[in-house]
Amino acid sequence: MRGSGKTTYWLAVAAAGLLALVASWTPLATQIDNYASDWLFRAHKPAPWVPEAAILALDEDSYELTQGIRNLRAKMAEALDSVVAAQPRIIALDVVLVDAGQGGEDAQLAQSVRRAGNVILPCELLPGPRWKLPQPVFVDAAKSLGHVHAEPDPDGMSRHMPLEKTGARERHWALSLEAFRLARNAQITETPEGLDIGSLRIPASSDNGRLLRIRYLPPDANEVSRIPQVTLQQILKNPREAAVFRGKVVFVGATAQSATRDRMMTPYNTLRPMPGVEIHAHAYETLAQARFFSDSSPSLVLLFSLGFIAAAGFIFLRWSGPPAYLLGAALLAVAHALPHLFFLNDIIFPYVAPVATAWLAVACAAIFQYFRTREQLAETEGERTRYQQAIQFVTHEMRTPLSAIQGSSELMNRYKLSEEKQRQLTQQIHAESKRLAGMIQTFLDVERLSAGQMALKREPFEIAKIVIGCVDRVRPLAERKSIAIDLQHCAYATVQGDRELMEYAVYNLLTNAVKYSPAETKVEVSASIVDGLLSVAVQDEGIGMSAEELKKIGQKFYRTKKAEQSGEVGTGIGLSIVQQIINHHGGRLKVTSSPGHGSCFTMLIPATISPVSVVPESEK
Repeated sequence: MRGSGKTTYWLAVAAAGLLALVASWTPLATQIDNYASDWLFRAHKPAPWVPEAAILALDEDSYELTQGIRNLRAKMAEALDSVVAAQPRIIALDVVLVDAGQGGEDAQLAQSVRRAGNVILPCELLPGPRWKLPQPVFVDAAKSLGHVHAEPDPDGMSRHMPLEKTGARERHWALSLEAFRLARNAQITETPEGLDIGSLRIPASSDNGRLLRIRYLPPDANEVSRIPQVTLQQILKNPREAAVFRGKVVFVGATAQSATRDRMMTPYNTLRPMPGVEIHAHAYETLAQARFFSDSSPSLVLLFSLGFIAAAGFIFLRWSGPPAYLLGAALLAVAHALPHLFFLNDIIFPYVAPVATAWLAVACAAIFQYFRTREQLAETEGERTRYQQAIQFVTHEMRTPLSAIQGSSELMNRYKLSEEKQRQLTQQIHAESKRLAGMIQTFLDVERLSAGQMALKREPFEIAKIVIGCVDRVRPLAERKSIAIDLQHCAYATVQGDRELMEYAVYNLLTNAVKYSPAETKVEVSASIVDGLLSVAVQDEGIGMSAEELKKIGQKFYRTKKAEQSGEVGTGIGLSIVQQIINHHGGRLKVTSSPGHGSCFTMLIPATISPVSVVPESEK
């Protein structure tokens, strides 16, 4: 692949990959990334562990037992006394205690909270902002407060939990974090990168709102949560059921569907929403087990994506066919495996960015290579056809001088000829050999110009002198056919380039005009200024060309049908060389013609032009 082709190739591959990278920042791609991370949670379940948390659940039967919420606080006080007897480490309430209760149930519950000691009460940040806090009687009895926000993602899935909420000049830690702090009897130290509790670093940076990715404890084979739960009804009927809470951090909250307004989906529970109290228990387990996930940095995602783009481009640039496709498939496999590898190392790596960039870059590189291969095949076929035509033309044209040389040499060898006859045959052999050498040189010149191997000289020369000189050389040829050459005025102009090649171009146009013009006609030649360019025009009254033939006139070895029918000798490469010479001088060849009305070949070339015109002596 040549330089310009490589540049186009890399631009195409880079554009495809960057397009995929930009698409990976869209909301749709973010949703796909979330689905992928959920799937990874289910595909790479950790080994179950013995949870530190337990749940005192207010289920449907419990609400039926307490006759709704009217007697709930009194019954909760009774149940808390049974739980406290089991000596739990911490009790975290996720129960609304904002409104005043009936009778003396608030005092009864507050007394139970005070006896329990390490009790955390819920609070909630409302719009405004303002904090929704429990009744003062409960706040005075409790150890601390913790917010109960378990905010889902836009798709309703609970993947994160904000560890802090700030509003109305007041801040509260999450219920689960506050329970963990009290259970560890430690203080929270804040850093921009996370939170430190003792020797534990929690990866919840301030930049993302202190979000913690929850590492849910995988459910058992029956899709039942492994965090032990005991209902309020069970405790009230049999206080010994509270023994399960010994040494545990107990989360108390509603699990009944009719009383739970914060039920959300989780990566493990896509059909049965999980109540908020259970989500807080899982968030606590994430902290207690230090099973943290961190999100990969955007710079790392960008680095890998650019790496896939570069790798795809290099593969299809270096290899082709099956090896390239196998390596491309391997690259795609790596892109798909990358999120898995990061997940196993507790890092959530986006799925769309690496996979999309790898796919689009590989597809673009493969398609580019495919079409480039087809183009090269077409070029090769064209070159083969062209060279076949070249060999046919050249061999056909070489027959005449070779036959003349062969015949003359045989006559000289077989017969004793007079000195005059020998001199004529010798001159004929010399002339035909020069003609043959010229044909070969012309053939080589056109190939060198096509391949860019012929270096052009860069020197100033006067175009008028070249035109006048070529006209003088062509006049004897024209006189044989009684063709008049009318040399009109020649503008004085200096061209920067190769004098010999430009002379070849002018002479070729003049000889073609004479060659393909009928006897007793006229050829007009002029050098003038047209639109700021030097215009060297040769107008004949020859056989002319059709519009279809004009389209092919610059092709190598192309000869018009009328030229072939005329019997004139020619290889069809002269005009191709002329056109390339003009192009290399920064100009262009303009051809106008019609059948039976002659042709006009005009060279338009940049030049340094003087207002003085040179008129040949014959025209004065």
